[in-house]
Amino acid sequence: MNANEQMMQAVLPPQEISVEVLREKYAKGEERSAADVRARVGRALAEAEPEAQRERWAQRFLAALEGGFVPAGRIHSAAGTRIEATLINCFVQPVGDAVSETVDGKPGIYAAVAQAAETMRRGGGVGYDFSAIRPSGALVRGTHSRASGPVSFMKVFDASCATVESAGARRGAQMGVLRADHPDIEAFIHAKDRGELTNFNLSIGVDDAFMQAVEDDGEIDLVHVAEPAPETIAAGAWRRDDGMWVYRRVPARQLWDQVMQATYDHAEPGILFLSHINDDNNLHYCERIEATNPCAEQPLPAYGCCDLGSIDLTRFVRGPFSEAASFDFDGFRALVAVAVRMLDNVLDVTYWPLPEQRAEAMAKRRIGLGFLGLGSALVMLGVRYDSEAGRALAARIAQTLRDAAYLASTELAREKGAFPLFDADAYLRSGFASRLPEPVRAAIRAHGIRNSHLLSIAPTGTITLAFADNASNGIEPAFSWTYQRRKRMGDDSYKVYEVADHAWRLYRHLGGDVEQLPDSFVTALQMSALDHMKMLEAVQPYIDTSISKTVNVPEDYPYEAFRNLYLEAWKAGLKGLATYRPNRVLGAVLSVAEAAGQGTAGTAGAAAATGANGDDPLRKPFESRPVGDLEGVTSKVEYLTYEGHKTVYLTVNFMRVNGVVDGRPVTIERPVEFFMPAGQRSEGQQWITSTMRLLSMVARSGGSIAKALADMRNVVWDKGTVRYGTLTRQDGTEVPRFHDSEVAALGYALQRILIKRGFLDAEGQQVPVAALGERLAQREAGLAQDAMPLRGAAAPGAGLPVGAPGVGTGKPCPECGAHALHKVDGCAKCANCGYVGECG
Repeated sequence: MNANEQMMQAVLPPQEISVEVLREKYAKGEERSAADVRARVGRALAEAEPEAQRERWAQRFLAALEGGFVPAGRIHSAAGTRIEATLINCFVQPVGDAVSETVDGKPGIYAAVAQAAETMRRGGGVGYDFSAIRPSGALVRGTHSRASGPVSFMKVFDASCATVESAGARRGAQMGVLRADHPDIEAFIHAKDRGELTNFNLSIGVDDAFMQAVEDDGEIDLVHVAEPAPETIAAGAWRRDDGMWVYRRVPARQLWDQVMQATYDHAEPGILFLSHINDDNNLHYCERIEATNPCAEQPLPAYGCCDLGSIDLTRFVRGPFSEAASFDFDGFRALVAVAVRMLDNVLDVTYWPLPEQRAEAMAKRRIGLGFLGLGSALVMLGVRYDSEAGRALAARIAQTLRDAAYLASTELAREKGAFPLFDADAYLRSGFASRLPEPVRAAIRAHGIRNSHLLSIAPTGTITLAFADNASNGIEPAFSWTYQRRKRMGDDSYKVYEVADHAWRLYRHLGGDVEQLPDSFVTALQMSALDHMKMLEAVQPYIDTSISKTVNVPEDYPYEAFRNLYLEAWKAGLKGLATYRPNRVLGAVLSVAEAAGQGTAGTAGAAAATGANGDDPLRKPFESRPVGDLEGVTSKVEYLTYEGHKTVYLTVNFMRVNGVVDGRPVTIERPVEFFMPAGQRSEGQQWITSTMRLLSMVARSGGSIAKALADMRNVVWDKGTVRYGTLTRQDGTEVPRFHDSEVAALGYALQRILIKRGFLDAEGQQVPVAALGERLAQREAGLAQDAMPLRGAAAPGAGLPVGAPGVGTGKPCPECGAHALHKVDGCAKCANCGYVGECG
């Protein structure tokens, strides 16, 4: 990058959301900037070097971090601190077919739960293969009983994960895998249909024999080593020559259709092509892979770990958006070499939750270097993501990454030694290593290699925000060039951030017309599902582990084409696939702003303007209710609790208040009285009346009504959720809202009245005084009606079904309030409204 280009990218001011994420998730102590975090991380990773060389390597590592290497979140968060937390993002841990004792080298179920809890407590996510657990109904000779099956035991892991998270540790992430030929496979496919296993992502493990049976419309055996119950044997179960019990035979397509229909409906389970994974494995000679980490970019053996980092591809685009735009492959190669050394050092400086994890890592020294910002970089180079040119360039970048990383690891082996389980002949016979260019293979033969695996393309959500100016995530294209992100603040209000993709921001900074974007600006939903998959097909041959990628398809994508997409992925040699279709269960993924330049006036955090002479019309106190008539709004509020349907009428009265703003007189309308009209008799009358009087006192004293109503909405009732109002999703459909108590529901109802009146903004926050004055003046002149339609106050009886008001058994959604927040592809997603929360 020449001096002009460095200056051009440097002058882009950081986005507010980037600073917020950095300080909340990664900065420690007095650190306030990305530079502060990088200095700590660079020095921490240099501790693995000989003492006399540490300062030199610390400077080189810092230069690499400043030049575009972005280690994974755990490294940024914990490296160089005194926190006993792992620098490793995720692990795979074994689970055996016993309650307590070890069987075939796999710990018993409750021992595995304890190991997983310790791992998550230290910051790592966990993947498991539950296929060893005997199926439901199988014989348990030791206790003369019947087995309950893997899905029942997964609920124990699910509850443990929720408990660890509630105790204050990093959000738990888990992947549950079951082989397609397990007798309980159908129960596993439908395990999340009723909202259970909210702390799991689920994937079906399939081999080539199963996929061939799907294509040929053949049958498969559902098998397990455990002996079936006598009645199952009487019904036809039999033992094969290999010792496996065949519980039953089923048409492969019947199972496949169940998997695909569930995935089509609610994005799970995913698919892992285990034959491809193991055939391509560099360590095919000493391990068998059965599961992946929670986001599926790392197929791992028992106790294996993913030590991750990514290179920001946008940092290597020269002359962006020009006819001479190019990618700096030489600079990219140089950074790859330093990044490999840094990730190798992570293995030596990290805290290990379990000794088994450390032993596995030291024997093989796996790392996972990848990239982020592919979508943004292609845009800057003037190349469409969904074009042959885009795929060819991505493949060349991945090939360069592969060759540079493998050569760097051979140099490390010369200096520090090869990984202990290295066997040159066996290693070079693997599916992946056999494809390496001959100079790289020759270097491996001559010097060995430091790391058994080197490459992985991970999801990079929050690190791209914090350290890469919101470049596109991992291998993905941008979902939208601009969008809004809501963040809950310490006082329970919400702040709305305007977020933009790095390429879009740079294009605008260079004088480009963002209203007429060039053809290379293509987003995820503007391309076909097949084009998404083709990008995976282009890059996967150069990645020795796997790639985390979501194939986004539109809601009206035909099911037949959807089902065939996975079959085509198997034929293309992919190792796995995840899809996402907006639908009635999950809704849409992101909230996209209507216009790129949409302002944020009136969003959370806006303070009322105060007059120069202190005469703030919002804060003027009144000793009592004014004499005479007041304008009022009465709302009929119908809601549903566990006790059934309830109706109350609430009234808010308003008065005109004069004041001064910036030296100019202003008149606003302000609520001064809240009450429940007479004649209503119910068990809740006393507390509702009391609450209305307290709100009236706050209103007349000049206190914050917005804050008072926000506090009401946080009140929790031990008898369950209350259903009231609706939320409009991105696709225009409406879903019900849920509240944690009757108090919270009525607080929401009062917010709706004040939002409709224009006193509060759409987020329930105070509208500034100047805007209130202008709005009142327009209304009195007949130029404006109420600020917005009163959405969420359901018509009498509308949408109030008989039965319990809650949705699902998940965690409460911060958007709609439903207890329907589940993990999908490593992200928290609401099954009621489609809200997407934190990922990873």
